[in-house]
Amino acid sequence: MAKVLVLGAGISGHTAALYLSRSLRRKHEIVMISPNSNYQWVPSNIWVGVGLMKPEQVKFKLAPVYKKAGIDYKQALAVSIHPEGDKDIEQAYVNIKYVSEEKEGESEKVTYDYLINATGPKLNFEATAGLGEYSNSVCTYEHAAHAWKNLEDTLQKMEAGQKQTILIGTGHPLATCQGAAFEYVLNIAFEVHKRKLSHMADIWWISNEYELGDFGMGGAYVKRNGYITPTKIFTESILKEYGIRWIKRAGVQKLEKGKVYYETLDGEKHVKDFDFSMLIPGFAGSGMKAFAKDGSDISDTIFAANTMMKVDADYTPKPYEDWKASDWPLIYQNPIYSNMYASGIAFAPPHTMSKPMQSPNGTKIFPTPPRTGMPSGVIGKVVAQNIIHQIKTGKKDHPHEASMATMGAACIVSAGYGLFKGKAAVMTVRPIVQDWEKYPKWGRNIKDTVGVVGTAGHWMKLFMHYMFIYKAKAKLFWWLIPE
Repeated sequence: MAKVLVLGAGISGHTAALYLSRSLRRKHEIVMISPNSNYQWVPSNIWVGVGLMKPEQVKFKLAPVYKKAGIDYKQALAVSIHPEGDKDIEQAYVNIKYVSEEKEGESEKVTYDYLINATGPKLNFEATAGLGEYSNSVCTYEHAAHAWKNLEDTLQKMEAGQKQTILIGTGHPLATCQGAAFEYVLNIAFEVHKRKLSHMADIWWISNEYELGDFGMGGAYVKRNGYITPTKIFTESILKEYGIRWIKRAGVQKLEKGKVYYETLDGEKHVKDFDFSMLIPGFAGSGMKAFAKDGSDISDTIFAANTMMKVDADYTPKPYEDWKASDWPLIYQNPIYSNMYASGIAFAPPHTMSKPMQSPNGTKIFPTPPRTGMPSGVIGKVVAQNIIHQIKTGKKDHPHEASMATMGAACIVSAGYGLFKGKAAVMTVRPIVQDWEKYPKWGRNIKDTVGVVGTAGHWMKLFMHYMFIYKAKAKLFWWLIPE
């Protein structure tokens, strides 16, 4: 009997666990380690953050789903990986610390034959002084509910005749997830307009992107209304339509009450006043350690500097011009320990997709690669499929691959809510990582890279909300729904 241990019940880890259960549960053991008691459909946190959904609509309890799926669920935090075991335990194991009420603070060594690290990101608020204390977040449903409470106060002040400045964007010079912040600012603008308060609101977008529409992918060229349009124009036109002004090439340095301090790529320092802000923090790995059998710390060999796990990627330092699509991983296997994999945000990307930039002061200001949503789900499934293959056949090959340099992705950015009033910007790209050797003109397959705006996109977003929660609950024929 084989034992597969999954760390993290986010989109990638949860997806992997369900596929493992479907194929292996009768003869093998699947264990899920996650500090969270709830699953959350993260893309819909945006609607929680503007009061259009309740947290209960974007989350559900994990325990009943895992019980039904035959998955051993431990509500705990993974502290360290011991891929060689130790002097007392010959088998590889993960040291965990329980956070559940009944076992809080207790430790356990959980052995494994295969390990999937899908811990997702640490929301690195402390990397920017004052971030989180003087700003809001929509990264979790709890953050989003808190953001709505503060946004509601801001709307009430506008209704009472007080002009308000709203600042949305990235809160660290190397932050990712611009898409989530972009969606949030559009939803705020929609709600302000719906309440006929546009004359009382000064809405700003602040981003570390060199040009708007970069989204951590180095931008793209999309087909729109029969024309080829750069995402810079696509994004700027949407912001203008919604009355949103912007600051780009900005690395936020610190926040104080009602003030954000930032540096731009030209080296200039600025201060921006605000009444309400939502700034996405930088992401880091979970902070797990790794130890060899003799107890020596091997974290630096297992994890990159950001504490995300190294996989089958080319991490050789080289100039931006020499980066290739082939640098990106195919199977997400750790190069040292072949029974360890990392999926979703937990794997260390070999390089950014956006060109690295720094100010004359030496401050690096550019987006890091996005790996949320659809790519995370696909990677989680592929890692699970390869482990299933190896367990069932005894072979060590990997028939399934999921390179972000060949994978396509669809992003739906809602711009309001309602069956007839809501709108959304829909963008598809293939591949996610530019391949300038295969597509020398556009970097991507222009036939599959499309951008449109309309009400139909909103209907699709709403449908996907319910469809993916249905899938995540492992309901009847859930596996037929694509990632």
